[in-house]
Amino acid sequence: MLSLSLQQMIKSNFRKRITMTPFLVLLLLASSLNHGYAQFHPKNEAFISLSITQNGLDFMKELLVNKAISSLIPLQLPNIEKTSKIPVVGNVYMVLSNITIYHIYVPSSSVKPGETGISITASGVTCDLSMNWYYSYSTWLVPVEISDRGRAEVQVKSMEVGLTLGLENQEGSLKLKLKDCGSNVKDISIKLDGGASWLYQGVVDAFEEKIGSAVENAITKKLTKGISRLDSYLESLPKEVPVDDHTSLNVTFVNDVLLSDSSVGFETNGLFIERNPSVPILDLYHNNLKLPILCTNSSKMVGITLDEAVFNSASALYYDAKFMHWIVDQIPDQSLLNTAGWRFIIPQLYKKYPNHDMNFNISLSSPPVVEISNQKAGAITIVDMTIDVLEEDKVIPVACISLVIQATGALKISGNNLVGDIRLNDFQMSLKWSKIGNLRMYLIQPVVWTLIETVFLPHANTRLNKGLPLPIIHGFILQNAEIILSTSRLAVCSDVAFTESNKRFSYFIQ
Repeated sequence: MLSLSLQQMIKSNFRKRITMTPFLVLLLLASSLNHGYAQFHPKNEAFISLSITQNGLDFMKELLVNKAISSLIPLQLPNIEKTSKIPVVGNVYMVLSNITIYHIYVPSSSVKPGETGISITASGVTCDLSMNWYYSYSTWLVPVEISDRGRAEVQVKSMEVGLTLGLENQEGSLKLKLKDCGSNVKDISIKLDGGASWLYQGVVDAFEEKIGSAVENAITKKLTKGISRLDSYLESLPKEVPVDDHTSLNVTFVNDVLLSDSSVGFETNGLFIERNPSVPILDLYHNNLKLPILCTNSSKMVGITLDEAVFNSASALYYDAKFMHWIVDQIPDQSLLNTAGWRFIIPQLYKKYPNHDMNFNISLSSPPVVEISNQKAGAITIVDMTIDVLEEDKVIPVACISLVIQATGALKISGNNLVGDIRLNDFQMSLKWSKIGNLRMYLIQPVVWTLIETVFLPHANTRLNKGLPLPIIHGFILQNAEIILSTSRLAVCSDVAFTESNKRFSYFIQ
C-alpha cells in the first residue's frame, strides 16, 4: 500500500493537483500526458536525463571507428608528381597516380570525455595503398626520352589519428562541433613492381613525405566531413516523440551537456504534451535543477533517469483530454449487467427495475497521483462509478459510488519501452448519491472488488504492456536493463546494441 493514508490523501487532494504514473494512467484508459500540466513547469526544467558511461562511450567509439573505416575505403588520393635529380641519371620527371587506400587497420583506440569535450585517439594505425608509377627522362648522351611505368604497394605504419569533439545544447537540439582533428604518419614502406634499381630510392626520397602528407590530409578531410554529417543527424532529431494519436513525449534538450572525466550526460524536458499532427510516428513535481543518475553499476553503458512528473504529466494530459471516462457494458460475469444479478445485493434496485439491463459509467474526479519510493511505484486514483439502468432508449442513473483505489506496479523493460503491470492493493468506497435509497456498501464491496480485478486491471495491463518509449535513438536497443527506484524517481541502467535498422543514422556516420 502507498504511504499516504486514505484520510491524508483526501485532505491533500484539496491542497495540490493530483497526478499519476504510467500504470494508473493506463489503468484508467489513459496512456499519455498533459499539455496543461507541462505548462506549469519552465521549459528549461529537466524531468528525464540520460548518462552515457565510459563503457557506453567505448561502445559508441568502436561503432564509429568501424563505420569510419568502412566509409573511408577505398579512399582515392590526388596524383603526386615531381621532378627530382637522380645521380648519374639526371633530372627525372616522376608521377604517382591512381593512389588508393584500400585497407585500414586500427589496433588501438580510446575515447576520453572531459570538461572541454570528447577526445578520440587511434594509435598504431596502418594503411595499405596501391598506386601506379611513371617516370621519364632524357640525357645529353641519349637524345630520346626514356620512360617506364608500373605498380607499387605502399604501407603507412604507426600512424596516429586524433580528434576532439564539442557537444552543446543549441535551442533544444544537440550541436556537435569538431574542435580539433589531425593525423601523423611516422613510417612508410614502399614496394615497387618493376623499374630500375635507382627508381626505388628515388621514389622514396622524392615522395615519402608527400605520400604521408597526402594520407594525413585525406583522412583528416574525410573525418571532418563525417563529423559534419553526424552533426546534421543530431540536429535533425525530433523534439517530440509521438506516443499515440493524441500525445507526444517532449524530448527537447534542456540545460548544458554534462561532461565529466567518465561520462557524458544530457537532460530533456521529458513531459508529455499534446501531439503535433505534423510529426509522424517514428518506428521509434519537483524543483530539480540536475537529475541524479541513480545507476550504481558502472559497467552499464547508459543510465536514464525519469522523474515521477513525467508520469504525472501523462495522467493530467489524459484527464484534461477527457480520456479518463468510459462505459463498461461487457464483463466476464454478464449477470452483473442485469438488475436480476443484484436482487439480493440491492433489492430495491431489482424491485424498481426488474430484469433491466445495466452498465457502469466510470469517470475520474481528478487525475491520479503517482508516488515512487525506494521500494515501489504506486498510485492513488479517485473514481466515480455510476450505476445506469437501461430502459428502452433511456439511460437512467440510479446511484453513484465513489472509489479510492490504491495500486502498485511492477516495471520492466521491453525493447526500448518502459512497461508495467499493476495489482490492486486496496480500495475504499462510499455512496456519493442514490435515487433508490440507502445502499448496503458491505454487500456491494465484494462485487466491486471483482469488477476491479476482472475488468479494470486486465484492461489497464493490456495497455501498460505497450509501454512508455524511452529516449533512445532509433536503431539502438537496450540490453540487460535494470530498473532502480528512488525517492520520486526511477532509473533504467542498461547496455546498448546497434541493430543496423536505422539506415539514416548509418548514412550520416559514414
